[in-house]
Amino acid sequence: MSRYTITVTRTAFHHADPDAIIGYDRPLQTFFLQAFPDADGENLELWLGTDLREFETLSRLRTAAIARGFDFIPLASDILPKLLEDHAREAHHAVSETIIQDLLNRTSAR
Repeated sequence: MSRYTITVTRTAFHHADPDAIIGYDRPLQTFFLQAFPDADGENLELWLGTDLREFETLSRLRTAAIARGFDFIPLASDILPKLLEDHAREAHHAVSETIIQDLLNRTSAR
């Protein structure tokens, strides 16, 4: 799992969380975003990317954040390449059932 500190803003109030976390979770195969903890630091106002393959692209993660009234763009110039590298290195690219079936059919036809 990768984790990088970024700034997330509430778009309506222009309030920022400079200690928000963005990253890629390999077991869940999703990008995630965490921001705006409560006073105790136990609950987050924004926590996206908790389900399997929920956000397979940063674009989908950003769209979900914007729909909830938050944004994380612009990212620091060094963060985006790191996130993309984490995804490329860690993502599981499952082979579809169709491809597996095609391979089995070709093998058994010989």
